[in-house]
Amino acid sequence: MLERTLPSPEEAFAQAACGLMLTDVAGNILRTNQTLAAWLGFTDAEMTAGMRLQDLLSVGGRLFHQTHCAPLLQLQGSVSEVQVDLVRKDRSRVPALLNIARRRAGDGLVDQVAVFIANDRRAYERELLRARTAAETALAAQMGAEARLRQANEQLSLADRRKDEFLATLAHELRNPLAPMRSGVDLLKMQLPENAPQRRMVDMFDRQLRQMSHLVDDLMEVSRISQGKLVLRTEPVCLAAIIQGAVGDMHAQIAAARHALSVTLPAQALTAQGDPTRLTQMLVNLLTNACKYTPAGGRIALEMRDEDGAAVISISDSGIGIPREALESVFEMFSQLEPALQRAHGGLGIGLALVKGLVELHGGTIGAASEGPGQGSTFTVRLPLVEQAMAAPRTPAAPRAGAPLRVLLVDDNRDAAQMLQAMLDLSGYPTAVAFCGEDATACLQAHEAQACIMDIGLPDIDGYELARRIRAMPLATQPVLIALTGWGQPADIDAALAAGFDHHLAKPVEFATLQHLLAGVAPL
Repeated sequence: MLERTLPSPEEAFAQAACGLMLTDVAGNILRTNQTLAAWLGFTDAEMTAGMRLQDLLSVGGRLFHQTHCAPLLQLQGSVSEVQVDLVRKDRSRVPALLNIARRRAGDGLVDQVAVFIANDRRAYERELLRARTAAETALAAQMGAEARLRQANEQLSLADRRKDEFLATLAHELRNPLAPMRSGVDLLKMQLPENAPQRRMVDMFDRQLRQMSHLVDDLMEVSRISQGKLVLRTEPVCLAAIIQGAVGDMHAQIAAARHALSVTLPAQALTAQGDPTRLTQMLVNLLTNACKYTPAGGRIALEMRDEDGAAVISISDSGIGIPREALESVFEMFSQLEPALQRAHGGLGIGLALVKGLVELHGGTIGAASEGPGQGSTFTVRLPLVEQAMAAPRTPAAPRAGAPLRVLLVDDNRDAAQMLQAMLDLSGYPTAVAFCGEDATACLQAHEAQACIMDIGLPDIDGYELARRIRAMPLATQPVLIALTGWGQPADIDAALAAGFDHHLAKPVEFATLQHLLAGVAPL
């Protein structure tokens, strides 16, 4: 083992890693080491020839020593980590930390001073300060970005709510004028024989009104699907019956365009778990699309087959076709193959988006295929099948054959009220009309109405309040209350039922639907 040679105490003092000095209690320097003398540029003799610790301090340092260090040394005998600037011989300054301890030496007291140069510490502190400033700046930037993101999200949510409100209001405003036109067309169809010369024109009005009504409904429902608010009422359904119903709905439109429609169904019945209304709506939209984008006299083919436990329904046409690059985007909301000014077929570009949403709600898929412009298109829907044994055939309830009800019709739209009154009268329903809520309550008792068909937006009290007042009236028999309104969202239906209505119908309603409802609630 090598024997180590340690420095003597004198050498250790002289060459210590920090500056050392001894002073008396007045600060007179009694001794220094070489380290401190070298740092400050003095010799040991110069520093011990009457120089005081205070002479090495700046003006501020001397004041601090007098007001803080000296009292603390006298009171507690030590101070530590006192940060001062020491003045070198050349008058330059160097930052330093002082630790001072007062010790007894013989009969007197001396102060032992340790000096640490703090250049590096200040550099570290500056780096730390810069790092802290950078971190605070980054944090502030992140918080600012998050605040802007929250603000953007709030603006998007607000815009989305306003869009929903706009769509609901738009649907209401469109349905109101459609209602009297719907009633007028139904009235003309009831009065005109099938071979009447005007019948063709009335049928044209009927088709266009149906198209407008479907557009309004599609606009609302595609919005509900995108928000996840559309709820299916599923049951086992025979898909062949759904197809036949959709084809029947489209018969007049296809015939008017002189298209040749072929329908191929499998021999065995295919059953899916679905909402009959939505499945019919899905097929009607696809057939409408084929009819609209196929030149007059074209071919449309609807085929259904069983393939690996799924019903595959394809609708092909000989129409204008779809460019290959547009096949994926045709199902996007507001997607159109041509700019608005170049389109001759109209449409909002929501039909296929609605179909895709409905198919997916049923757990199915849909795809589009086309060889290109002018080559026609094929849309293929796949729906999961259920076992035949699960299917219970849905038999629509036949309307009961009771006596026609006495009806009170309440609507401030005089055209709508008078058209519907004419149809009800023609169908044998004794009908009274009121154009505001206050008149309706008086008319209700005088007419002894058994059913009230009421609009919601009335000039004095709204339909909800009118329903509540009627329910509170001491009548011998409460009438059946039917809301007939342009407000048709689920929340509107809930509000109507909560106010006391028995049924809710959205304008424009086909008279057959209303007549079926009235027959169903008529006493036998």
